[in-house]
Amino acid sequence: MRRSTLLAIIMLAVFLTSHSAQAQVNRETPDALQDLGIDEHLGDYIPLDAKFATSEGDSVVLGDLLEEGKPVLLNPLYYECPMLCGLVIDGVINVVDELAWKPGKEFIVISISIDPEENAELAAKSKKNYLAGMDSTTKAGWHFLTGKKDQIDKVIEAVGFEYKEIEKTGEFAHSAAIMLLSPQGKITRYLYGISYDSFNVRSALYESADGTIGNTVDKLVMYCYQYDPDSGSYAPVAINIMKLGGLATLIILGIFLGVLWLREKRKKPTSKTEFN
Repeated sequence: MRRSTLLAIIMLAVFLTSHSAQAQVNRETPDALQDLGIDEHLGDYIPLDAKFATSEGDSVVLGDLLEEGKPVLLNPLYYECPMLCGLVIDGVINVVDELAWKPGKEFIVISISIDPEENAELAAKSKKNYLAGMDSTTKAGWHFLTGKKDQIDKVIEAVGFEYKEIEKTGEFAHSAAIMLLSPQGKITRYLYGISYDSFNVRSALYESADGTIGNTVDKLVMYCYQYDPDSGSYAPVAINIMKLGGLATLIILGIFLGVLWLREKRKKPTSKTEFN
């Protein structure tokens, strides 16, 4: 019994030591990458002269891809990313499916690879796979780009998107986010994570377009909401809602009084009294 007990104690000690060491290893990796984040450069412009290759193999500068009146959703990634980039672009695809506005019509999507080793052929393959179920207009309004390191870094540094290559694996460590740009390339909003709320994206696009897209309802909704940097989403503005509520009350009251006035007018005799 003593030998069995001693053996069990030794095995337990070995297990706990091994588990502790493994836990330490698991903690070290995130700690090494925790400094990678995003330094928001709201109000700055992306370099419109940065040169890239499209998924068709054509050479373009970013300015050539921008269109008047159409905001831009910028998606930094790399096509052979084992997990995170796929989750981010899936999140973008999902929210695009939920929006009434579509790439190519109301806005543009630009996916830029941060890996200078990736080429147009890989970009074309990724575009075909990711956008397989989308129509031709959406595909035309969604650009998958690759480029040289100096051109990539010009754009990535402009938007404050930090990344670094992991030497042992050749993969890239980075955070998960998308950026919204004005039709002129000004950085207007950052949205974080791997999934995106359709209201937040629609509001950010509307804001980026400076109110030039959307209908009257969109304009009224955006009047009642403003971006809250603490929550990273759009929150209702009480004073604006009260103003609209007051205006609606006045309109309804005016209609009500108008109806009453018309009824009273119809009750009055229209024929003149004849005197003999």
